[in-house]
Amino acid sequence: MVKYLVTGAKGQLGTELGKLLDDEDINFWGYDSSDLDITNRDLVFQKLHELQPDVIFHCAAYTAVDNAEDVGKDANWRVNVEGTKNVADAAKEIDATLVYISTDYVFDGTNAGEYGVDSPANPKNEYGKAKLAGETAVKQALNDYYIVRTSWVFGEYGKNFVYTMRRLADTHDTLTVVNDQVGRPTWTKTLAKFMLHLIQADCKFGTYQLANDNTCSWYEFATEILKATDAKVLPVSSEEYPQKAYRPRHSIMNLDKAKATGFTIPTWQEALALFLTDLDR
Repeated sequence: MVKYLVTGAKGQLGTELGKLLDDEDINFWGYDSSDLDITNRDLVFQKLHELQPDVIFHCAAYTAVDNAEDVGKDANWRVNVEGTKNVADAAKEIDATLVYISTDYVFDGTNAGEYGVDSPANPKNEYGKAKLAGETAVKQALNDYYIVRTSWVFGEYGKNFVYTMRRLADTHDTLTVVNDQVGRPTWTKTLAKFMLHLIQADCKFGTYQLANDNTCSWYEFATEILKATDAKVLPVSSEEYPQKAYRPRHSIMNLDKAKATGFTIPTWQEALALFLTDLDR
């Protein structure tokens, strides 16, 4: 029987993954920062040697992208780089497979086409730099690993763009959303299923990219989220909505490698519709 461990088990993705494992009657250990601080190297090694998991789903991450530019810069590096290195090094010692979640922010967003898994990385914000360094730490420590880059994550648990738009629509007649940043939304349920698929289908180790199919701007995403409401969504440029951290303007990741594993990827429109139906029940 394969033994699984999930870091960041109470986060947006970790909670979704835990629910999937429960639904599949798969036993696992789930830890969040309160009971497994991944920046504590001795604790990480102690816990992993004690439990001896076969597979580690490494969902723990610092994800406050804007704060990572200044007030959270040190925490961003400690968690996303040093913490990931601790988990990867410990995984090597116990011969465990590691599944590490990365981001489209490893790219600069200037590519007119799609970014392949082997496209040159060039992160322009501190979060992207740390996640790329985390990828490097995983590659240096392990042969048995999956790096899964994702983007624009939304789901039932935690804060995300869908919840933000719906909340604002309750109190505003008109919303403005940037129309010059294009990418792929990702439902946590799709991502969690793919992570488990990599293990169960015994896919080739390496780097993958997973988001829901089709592309959109944040404005188009918001319009679809709120189409059943009376709120009006207006497009604006990134210059009209400044943020501390640089956002890639065109971060469309190629999904062919993920699809070649036999995994069926719903469109973001299909995923969003299912998610909103669940929310409104």
